[in-house]
Amino acid sequence: MVDVSQHELVPDHVLLDDPEEVEAVLTEYNVKKTDLPKIKRTDPALPDEATVGDVVKIVRNSRTTDTAVVYRLVVS
Repeated sequence: MVDVSQHELVPDHVLLDDPEEVEAVLTEYNVKKTDLPKIKRTDPALPDEATVGDVVKIVRNSRTTDTAVVYRLVVS
């Protein structure tokens, strides 16, 4: 079976497991956790340890800013 998360076109998905780090992100963007865009738990790019309610940081390559960082809330 192929691990799609290792493909060069799949951006890095980093699980934010520190509640203080999650709170800092929410404060920086002045949003609630439920306001974040969603990502399904079944998405093959997610880390195996991600559970519903976790926040995932996705780091993509960007032509204009070198890297682009987005955050997603894991849902069922």
